[in-house]
Amino acid sequence: MSGISKSPKVLLLLAMLAGTASASLAAQAQEGSGADAPAVTVDGTRLAAGPEVKGIISARSGDKVQITSDDGTSTVVVVNDQTQIKASKGLFSSSKLAAASLLNGLPVTIKTLQAPEGLMASQIKLLGKDLKTAQMIRNGTDQRFAEQTAATEALRGRVGDIDQYNVKSTTNVNFATGKAVLTAQAKNDLCAAATTAQGMDNALLLVVGYTDSTGSQEFNQVLSEKRASSVINYLQQACGWKPYRMLTPTGMAEADPLADNETAEGKAQNRRVAVNVLVSKAVEGM
Repeated sequence: MSGISKSPKVLLLLAMLAGTASASLAAQAQEGSGADAPAVTVDGTRLAAGPEVKGIISARSGDKVQITSDDGTSTVVVVNDQTQIKASKGLFSSSKLAAASLLNGLPVTIKTLQAPEGLMASQIKLLGKDLKTAQMIRNGTDQRFAEQTAATEALRGRVGDIDQYNVKSTTNVNFATGKAVLTAQAKNDLCAAATTAQGMDNALLLVVGYTDSTGSQEFNQVLSEKRASSVINYLQQACGWKPYRMLTPTGMAEADPLADNETAEGKAQNRRVAVNVLVSKAVEGM
């Protein structure tokens, strides 16, 4: 606020604005910041004002919002119907927002109350320009998710019901959580698959990487591509598979799971790369 004049007229105006604040419960909660602020009563329970929380919204789950500060500290606050969410447009103006506006990546300043279940947000302030930026990022992410869904359907078409090729076999090799390193078993299975495919006239390999549901969509997309690349490199360098007999690899993140991602066993099956052996129907006389 160093850019605001501290002339007597401006200070008087600020004092008058502060004096017109509502005496409602929400307003009382907003005015308190720090341990010395007066306690307020919510549903018959006296709640003391909690600390002011500043940072970036890093996660949301139900009515809980996680804020990560500049030093990396994370704080979880509860947002309810009494929480006032405001986006400032100018020096003295603001607009009220719904809880749906609290998007990941949005910088916020939160006044809190010490509730039995933890910190409860009484007021959340943000800048209108930051909200616009967060909305643009979300819309772009939603678009990428839509493109990923389209890619999934396209892959199903290529592998599951293609016109040009028959899928002769599929070999799945598995990975540790968050890793793209081939195990000894995976290396053996890959070379065995390549040896079998070598005996088929004009066989091609289609390599597709997947992940389980752990991690973000963006992280899993990159990880699935790394896994596919690891498999392709090993097939070509160690198993002797010719690059011109390889179709473009694909990373599909957590799409098309083989098993339930709610169990450890299911996740282990989903952390995989599928090596599909394709043979042209024309070669087989179809």
